[in-house]
Amino acid sequence: MEERRLGGERVFEGKLLKVRRDRVLLPDGREAIREVVDHPGSVGIVAVDDEGKVVLVEQFRYPAGESLLEIPAGTLKPGEEPLECAKRELAEEAGLEAEEWEKAFEAYLAPGYTTELMHFFLARKLRPARARPDEDEIVKPLTVPLEEAVRWVEEGRIKDAKTIAALLWAWRRLGEEL
Repeated sequence: MEERRLGGERVFEGKLLKVRRDRVLLPDGREAIREVVDHPGSVGIVAVDDEGKVVLVEQFRYPAGESLLEIPAGTLKPGEEPLECAKRELAEEAGLEAEEWEKAFEAYLAPGYTTELMHFFLARKLRPARARPDEDEIVKPLTVPLEEAVRWVEEGRIKDAKTIAALLWAWRRLGEEL
């Protein structure tokens, strides 16, 4: 079931993303075109405090045209390890540090067109740190009980796929503890 790259060309190169158009050989011998967004990878953090509240951030997402509730997340810098990126992003977006970190899972966010692989982490034993959002980023952190955040998923209030996956994973992983 594997497709083999025969050739291709770069059609766009931006600050974050690169887009290429590849010619591939299908398993049945036919050729096809694949448009691929190359992405350096990312992290998502489920930060849960001692009271069982999860940290979310609200930010306007231009492509979606609305403000979304999301877990803290961000893009890997060149050569950066996922855990270091997670620590940096939690401080930048939520103004928090965590004493305990656990690797949760990895997921391709949209494997039909992008190489982006997101590394998810559970962060616990939180303490304040200096928030340092990116220059072009306006985020508003909030904390809600994990159970309420899961209810917001069910009600459609949380629409971000990475956040939905992470919250449902956390609910299954931590539900009995909380």
